[in-house]
Amino acid sequence: MKKRWIALYVENQVGVLSKISGLFSAKSYNLVSLTVGTTEDVTVSRMTICVSSDDITFEQIKKQLNRMVEVIKVIDLTEVPIHMKELMYIKVWAEKQEKKNQLFQIAQVFGVNVCDYSNDHVILECTLTEHRNDDLVALLKKNFKKIEVVRGGTVAVESVSTFCR
Repeated sequence: MKKRWIALYVENQVGVLSKISGLFSAKSYNLVSLTVGTTEDVTVSRMTICVSSDDITFEQIKKQLNRMVEVIKVIDLTEVPIHMKELMYIKVWAEKQEKKNQLFQIAQVFGVNVCDYSNDHVILECTLTEHRNDDLVALLKKNFKKIEVVRGGTVAVESVSTFCR
């Protein structure tokens, strides 16, 4: 089992997301991440889906998605050069100034934004890769008593060069 990435161009209509997620649940495929947004054409949405599967199951998923009327195009992103980021917000409880200073240093090292703060909380806004976000969460869990993590899923676009991943 490994993580596989698919981009779908779908008709931007009511019920399409439900049909696609229903396909995954009916077949007991595990969705790791699902992100949806409109494209430059308001009648078309792009979904970025991450699944954890073996080769045979992944091929079945792609075939079943291709058969759906609402699906315009299926792109397997697993082995192609892509640019990929995940949106994540982390609320950190930091009541003492020394803990806030430590948090601001961590934010600077990771290149994330402090988007809000109060006397006892700081909110970080992160647009890193999934692995880098995982590293940040692990570090914050180790150094702070309480954190709250909200992850928005990964988006990806095929590279125009061969110098990324």
